[in-house]
Amino acid sequence: MVDPRFYKLPTPLRVEEVAHITDATPAPGSDLQRLFSGVASLAAASSAEVSYLSGKKHIDAYRNSAAGACFVSTEYADEAPDQMIALIVDNPQAAYARLANSFFSQSSENEGISPSAIVHPSARLGEGCSVGPGALIQAKVEIGSGSVVGAHTVIGRGVMLGHQCHVGPHVTLTHSLIGDRVIIHAGARLGQDGFGYVFSPEGHQKIPQLGRVIVQDDVEIGANTTIDRGATEDTVIGEGTKIDNLVQIGHNCRIGRHCIIVSQVGLSGSVVLEDYVVLGGQVGIADHVTLCTGAKVAAQGGVMHNMPAGAVFGGSPAKPIRQFHKETIALKKLVNPPAPKSSSGDTRDNNSDV
Repeated sequence: MVDPRFYKLPTPLRVEEVAHITDATPAPGSDLQRLFSGVASLAAASSAEVSYLSGKKHIDAYRNSAAGACFVSTEYADEAPDQMIALIVDNPQAAYARLANSFFSQSSENEGISPSAIVHPSARLGEGCSVGPGALIQAKVEIGSGSVVGAHTVIGRGVMLGHQCHVGPHVTLTHSLIGDRVIIHAGARLGQDGFGYVFSPEGHQKIPQLGRVIVQDDVEIGANTTIDRGATEDTVIGEGTKIDNLVQIGHNCRIGRHCIIVSQVGLSGSVVLEDYVVLGGQVGIADHVTLCTGAKVAAQGGVMHNMPAGAVFGGSPAKPIRQFHKETIALKKLVNPPAPKSSSGDTRDNNSDV
């Protein structure tokens, strides 16, 4: 439910405008002037809202939905209920997301610089920036136009933040260069020391962490995620990568473009993820391991060696997913073997007193 206390209600759009935004084709005979004022699931949508059908398993909800319009693939367009306008697209979920972003832009209204914010005189803020109450912007910081800095966030000396970024409350940024349109959610910490020590009988001597954190354009970083700066090389987060909440990324890691990293993943130092890598929840990766382009690791996988391009692994230690599933099934059969059958077909335990 879109609550007007938290979201500004959108301006209604005509079907022809929806089609233009999403590259959809309305079914023949559709009323192109009909207005829609939001989006919702098939089960919850009203006649003024647009939904989407993601696949055959939701076909019953689609046939019974009260939605006024629905993004569908060609094969399901003819099954739309009488009141529903079928909007034909190749990827219904992507079209839905595009329309929802158009209806409910996440950009905040400009509130300017709060009187309680502290901004160093040498800091440079672009046009239309917003800085929340209690935020601290230190010396020589540069923030691009249209960016938002949340309440009580600290942006350390020399940090650069690009255009149209959104930094949530209670974030700490140090030793970091951030690209454009980056979203950093509440409580994230970027640029702190990596975990590096020389061990000896006399004690643990700290290794200076002299690198930076480089975050490229269109990255999203979840709440309470931590990204350590490099020891000598930079820690790099590639363009378009999406990082969930509560993720730990160690020093010198290099993450490629458009990776997906789900909650509670931990990357040890100097891990390399090439482009389009996907890590499920709670995956752990040992130091100096490389996952090549398109590799995927199932939830709770423990990766201790390099993975080739396109490989799918699971388990701990991680292994090819088919092998992991076979071993899991074999172990289940070993622990819970099927009951023996008697010659008469009676499957009861022959030693039973019952």
